Amino acid sequence: MPYVSSDDILEARKMDLLTYLKNYEPQELVRFSADTYTTKSHDSLKISNGKWMWWSRGIGGYTALDYLVKVREMSFIKAVEAIIGRSAIQPPVYEKPKENTPRALLLPPKSGTENAITSYLCGRGIDREILKSCIDSGLIFESLPYHNVVFVGFDEGKKPRYASFRAANNKRILGDCTGSDKRYSFQIASGQSNSVHIFECPIDLLSYATLLKMKGYDYTKINLVSLAGVYSPAKNIYESKVPVALQKYLERYPETQRIVIHFDNDRTGVLAAEALKILLQGKYKVVDAPPPKGKDFNDFLCIEKNIHQNKTFTRRETRE
Repeated sequence: MPYVSSDDILEARKMDLLTYLKNYEPQELVRFSADTYTTKSHDSLKISNGKWMWWSRGIGGYTALDYLVKVREMSFIKAVEAIIGRSAIQPPVYEKPKENTPRALLLPPKSGTENAITSYLCGRGIDREILKSCIDSGLIFESLPYHNVVFVGFDEGKKPRYASFRAANNKRILGDCTGSDKRYSFQIASGQSNSVHIFECPIDLLSYATLLKMKGYDYTKINLVSLAGVYSPAKNIYESKVPVALQKYLERYPETQRIVIHFDNDRTGVLAAEALKILLQGKYKVVDAPPPKGKDFNDFLCIEKNIHQNKTFTRRETRE
């Protein structure tokens, strides 16, 4: 019966896919951009930042072992043997990551339509005109092959540097795209005022923008920033750090004087808001303004619009 030792498995898992292909199958490797590669056999398979993603199949991983099993469809034992065997004959030269080089953001292919994401987001109460404006400006798009909604963040040069995705249905399939830099999170902000409103996620941000519009305000003149996920302070609050997305915004707009926190009405949101108020006290006027009703601002928007939302699904995070 075939057998590989635990030491062999650990050794095999150390090798990333780019190192494997450069050392043992260079003829299969094709440069796609400065720091991104694809393969001759599968042009929708992209390799960057030590990770790889086969877009057409929705399969991804980190190691050469993942690739041999998931893409080449080798048995696990044969894949381990292939890596260990080649390493014994020709020790690999490992790829060294370049220091201080921005990671390449791997965005999924765009769908030719926005039907799925429009139905999903408008079904959650998001204003159709706000959504169209975000789509036209490239902040939101519908991806292939799964028709997820993708939220994009840009740097000062209008280059995409961050992207998160979620399924356009009631399945909680969500995550960040490979190469995302959370400093450049999804936001609708021009720095026109000295206040900034911060949210845990893009849908809450869009919900708040919709509520502003419903009340007659011009949401484009109010700075709205998503923190690209739930902010979790350290046990010792004084050892906590300000979320990188907020840090970057404050660096970019140093005239900011007021920070309005719109986190969820749950224990995590309450603790995060309290931590930020302590960390930012004396530097800014910090206002804690959670949703008046519901768990988050999308809940509150749906209550205001009398939209029923089923949020009993199971949490599942993945990678786009």
